[in-house]
Amino acid sequence: MKSKANQKYYHLMLFPGMFFLFLFHIIPLGGVIMAFQDFKPIRGILHSEFIGFDNFKQLFILPDFRQIMTNTVVIAVCKIVIGMVAAVAFAVLLNECRNVRLKRMVQTAVYLPHFLSWVILAVMFSNLLSYTGVINSLLGLFGIEPQMFLVNNKWFRTIVILGDVWKEFGYNAVVYVAAMTAIDPGLYEAAQIDGANRWNQIWHITLPAILPTLILMMTLNMGQIMNAGFDEVFNLYSPLVYETGDIIDTYVYRVGLTNMQYSFGTAVGMFKSVISFLLLTLSYKLADRFAGYRIF
Repeated sequence: MKSKANQKYYHLMLFPGMFFLFLFHIIPLGGVIMAFQDFKPIRGILHSEFIGFDNFKQLFILPDFRQIMTNTVVIAVCKIVIGMVAAVAFAVLLNECRNVRLKRMVQTAVYLPHFLSWVILAVMFSNLLSYTGVINSLLGLFGIEPQMFLVNNKWFRTIVILGDVWKEFGYNAVVYVAAMTAIDPGLYEAAQIDGANRWNQIWHITLPAILPTLILMMTLNMGQIMNAGFDEVFNLYSPLVYETGDIIDTYVYRVGLTNMQYSFGTAVGMFKSVISFLLLTLSYKLADRFAGYRIF
């Protein structure tokens, strides 16, 4: 009885999180109706004209629609793939490190960028990549002409992708490091007796052991393919790089809020959410079919 009484207090700890979820995620779902209206703030949601799927039709005939979708998918997929490879590689290196003090120092150093705002990092990147910045100064030592990186369509995607990987790979590695600590040390001892070197142990023991975690993370990341990172792109891009840097989120912000096309912006956001849900469902089905891995 005492245990059940204590559980009631534990359940109360869920209340702040559930309240936040309900207030900022559940209640705003009512605004989805704007995607099917010609919404006017002065009329409100209840009295704005209902126009059906006209906003979605407008989206699909946009001249820039294909380019925006391409930018979003390319940036997001590259972030996911390169980010996972970097996180796993870093986790393996940490797992192989036997110097505990060095290991903790490195972990702290690479975790730190995750907690920095993109507003701060954008200023840092802008200074580093400016025409007279550190990067161009280093290139000048090798006789290479200075580049305008952040206003050049050739470089912008690469900067966005690598910037996000640098910021997040250390923090993302935490999951894989935790999975590696659960591996039975006896497996490594048996492999050493059989003459396996460190690379063979990593390839045949470590990586297969964390495969379920990899599948789980890949499944969850599939739902993020339509999220190319609004904070980063918004703080780094300019009209000069719309061709390669304009993504769905920045387009919704620019059209929906700046141009006050609220209904159209809502329709674009709803389209993005539906596609994300379908991708997440598909990845879950594929993980279940080919790897026998289920979340629930």
